[in-house]
Amino acid sequence: MKRYRIPELAQKAMKHDMISSNMEMPDFPDARIRLLIVYLDKTPSIKRNSELYALVTSLVQMGLDTHDLIDTDDEKKSEREMRTRQVNVLAGDFFSSRFYQLLAQAGEVNMVRQLSEAICEVNRQKMNLYMRVKQLLLSTDDYMSMLVELKMYLFTTFQYFMDEVNQKSWPDMLRAFTQCEIVREELNKNRELRTFKGSWAFWHILQEGTEEDQQLLRDNQVEVRHIKSLWTKYNIHNLLLDKLRQTIADIQNMLREPISEKVHRDLMSIAEPFLRITREPLTVVKEG
Repeated sequence: MKRYRIPELAQKAMKHDMISSNMEMPDFPDARIRLLIVYLDKTPSIKRNSELYALVTSLVQMGLDTHDLIDTDDEKKSEREMRTRQVNVLAGDFFSSRFYQLLAQAGEVNMVRQLSEAICEVNRQKMNLYMRVKQLLLSTDDYMSMLVELKMYLFTTFQYFMDEVNQKSWPDMLRAFTQCEIVREELNKNRELRTFKGSWAFWHILQEGTEEDQQLLRDNQVEVRHIKSLWTKYNIHNLLLDKLRQTIADIQNMLREPISEKVHRDLMSIAEPFLRITREPLTVVKEG
């Protein structure tokens, strides 16, 4: 059995002095990549390439996520902010280009085409989401479902290589673990104005908040000092934890289907970091 080493290989492939010194990297899609390997290893026809496919998929996803870090606000930027924006653009392109190189070296021309088509579709979906965000036309359910589709789409490429049994379970399992990763990220979007804007908490308050708080968001008048109080007032942390608990419950229900002991163990291992988060005690909401 090969040791799981995709994060190490990806880090090596993405290493560049300019990138490491000028930008903050997005989160590595570890749960989705580990899940992909579990399913690829169950597929005899592509098992021998499971590590390569998982590696290049992680590089493409990191490229897409790095582009998402680009600040699209029209406000005037400092020289450092402009440099960071430029580095994010270049880094995203660099990460994505590495997947072409690795697959070309392995003679995997068909996989280059498959992933390239998936990238085009992800970018199309991003534009749809971006337009909805600009027009403030999102509910929390819309936001979560659209983001889940965006984050999982690249991985759906591999469904067509799987046998009938795995094709049936792959989309639901992928969707659930993708949502777990997204909710975990959302739980950390209460520290900076940049990450709060357009977050699940933002859409929840715009949907459920008082008229005064909704207007604060619509007028783009939220400041860093407002974020913590808004999170507390609307119980955001606990609502997100509940959503994570429900998604974990969905995964546990899926694991009741007949599968091998090894696959069950591997999937529970992927779920464990999220289970640890759900065991956090509920935050006591205090207002005033």
